Amino acid sequence: MKRKYKFTKLIAPLLCTTLLFACSNTEEESTSNSGTSTATEVNIESLSTLGDSDIQSVVSGLVSYSDDDLYTDWENEEVTSIQLNGSTATYEGSGGVVVSGSTVTIKTGGVYVLSGTLADGQIVVDAEDNNTVRLVLNGVDITSSSSAPIYVNNAEKTVISLPEGTENTVTDGTQYVYDDVEAEEPNSAIFSKGNLTINGEGKLVVEANFNNGITGKDDLKITGGNIEITAKDDAIVGRDLLAIKDGTFTITVGGDGMKTTNDEDAEKGNLAIEGGTFNITAENDGLQAQTSLYTLGGDYTITSGGGSPETVAANENAMGGRGQSESTTTTTTTETSSSKGLKATAELAIAGGTFNIDSLDDAVHSNGNVLIEGGEITIATGDDGIHADSSVLTKGGNITVTKSYEGIEGGVIAIADGIIDVTASDDGLNVGGGVDGSGMDMESSTSSDMLLQISGGYVSVNAQGDGLDSNGNFVMTGGMAVVSGPTNSGNGSLDYNGTFEISGGLLIAAGSSGMVQASSDTSEQNGILMTYPATQSAGTLIHLEDSAGNTIATFAPDKEYSSVYISSTDLAKDSSYTLYSGGTSTGTETNGLYTDGEYSGGTKVVEFTISDVVTWLNESGVTEAQSGMGGMGGRGGGGMRGDGGTPPEGMERPDRGTAPDGGTPPDQSTTDQSTTTGDSL
Repeated sequence: MKRKYKFTKLIAPLLCTTLLFACSNTEEESTSNSGTSTATEVNIESLSTLGDSDIQSVVSGLVSYSDDDLYTDWENEEVTSIQLNGSTATYEGSGGVVVSGSTVTIKTGGVYVLSGTLADGQIVVDAEDNNTVRLVLNGVDITSSSSAPIYVNNAEKTVISLPEGTENTVTDGTQYVYDDVEAEEPNSAIFSKGNLTINGEGKLVVEANFNNGITGKDDLKITGGNIEITAKDDAIVGRDLLAIKDGTFTITVGGDGMKTTNDEDAEKGNLAIEGGTFNITAENDGLQAQTSLYTLGGDYTITSGGGSPETVAANENAMGGRGQSESTTTTTTTETSSSKGLKATAELAIAGGTFNIDSLDDAVHSNGNVLIEGGEITIATGDDGIHADSSVLTKGGNITVTKSYEGIEGGVIAIADGIIDVTASDDGLNVGGGVDGSGMDMESSTSSDMLLQISGGYVSVNAQGDGLDSNGNFVMTGGMAVVSGPTNSGNGSLDYNGTFEISGGLLIAAGSSGMVQASSDTSEQNGILMTYPATQSAGTLIHLEDSAGNTIATFAPDKEYSSVYISSTDLAKDSSYTLYSGGTSTGTETNGLYTDGEYSGGTKVVEFTISDVVTWLNESGVTEAQSGMGGMGGRGGGGMRGDGGTPPEGMERPDRGTAPDGGTPPDQSTTDQSTTTGDSL
């Protein structure tokens, strides 16, 4: 739905000449009711900083694992054994170890095997050589009441190994005495100033009562282990890089689940996950990358901000701003917390994995781009299912948004492949642009650089607001898209400000008729727009067939409807077709769309001949498109029909009678659809 935008700080224009949005050479120019605009198909490879590289290749170039990052059996190595004895420790071996009371300091590289209990002490790594320090936690319980129980102050690299069958616990207190007061460090139960790797198959339990669970100030890599973290703030923090190859993670935190923090180097601050099992409950973000977030696989269950509200309230104001969920109130603050599932500042790229995300804020969010190549993604959210300030590109995957305010939102949305099923209390797919933290206060402007593009895949939208909404242009060249809703006349199943040019694919959009739009008259593919004399019940089949009885489309909308737009490659000019209502189909049903099978038992609504790019219909036959009111759309976009609902601010609704159902009044003679042809029952 169109909104009033309340403030002036906008994202940079999404120009075709920029790095992210280089366009194809083919441009289709058309004229809208507000002037001349250009609907240009975007080269999808330009919608990501990855270009034509796949996500796997990018991660391989970003992360490399050396031999000591992977677990090896320590028993065949030369080791120094450290026995923790309550308030102190003893050791055997040739390593550099200094024991002072309850503080054990490791001074040189080597393999150190720790076992036992340290009741209130600290393991400190302060290695003066350039060799790797490997700490094998062979069944330890280490507690410190005033600092990090394991503190790597100086080392070329530290590896913490978890042997199979061991259980290790690290616990800190609620107050720290900082080693570096100015930097306020250390601040985590396990804290490393240098590169840190965790590997093995054993169990590590971290109870972080002061702040964070595990922090690596350079690169932090995890290649295995069963890791359980409870933290007052963040669970796992890598400054320059957080890379996870495998492992099982159970995280409950008052801050973020996993994050990177380097905001000074554009090439650092990345989070890359190749696999693992993740169960994350976070008050703030589940996974948060200061720069880019990449996932190649894994099994993720993420709850952030307490999860989505039971009901995400719809905004019934036709032209207003976002509504509020039941759990939110309108406040003015200088800073708001972020409770997103997955979040990145630059690129958020998903190549695979199974995701179950339940978030108060956006489930998948990037201040830059979102790229999805694969994976199974199930989302319930109090705000956007998928949001990008710049572009959202899907090249595969199975995406199901069961609950959202808006399903997918971005400055550009390009669907090249994948299966997408969206349920939204406002817009299903919304091209509008926005800024980080936009949430319920999204800001946008109408621009020809904003584009909704469908070139492949399957899209299903169930929306209370607009179904497919572009504050710029809309281009469809392939794929399938079906829309159910809205039911209120202040929104439309299709809504665009520039042009909508369709040249391929199948599109069925059923909803209210107050702000109805069809494709622009410069489209290459034909379509029909039927307005019913009374609202049709949800689930009532819409069946369109040609004069030989071949099915063009059979669709059962999830919501009640008073209009339907159908565009298909099978609709030919000067050919005859029949539209039916009701009945049954023996075909295979997916989100209301039936394929194959036989249709029977329906009532013929109208028989007609395709006369133009858009053939406008009512129950009497072919009628003229209403012009002038336009639903804020492009030329050929159609008009405000029937009752019209509440018109846009500053526009007067013509007197066309009333319709209690919010659709087209039964008395069609009150409209200016005066020219009809064709046969009907």
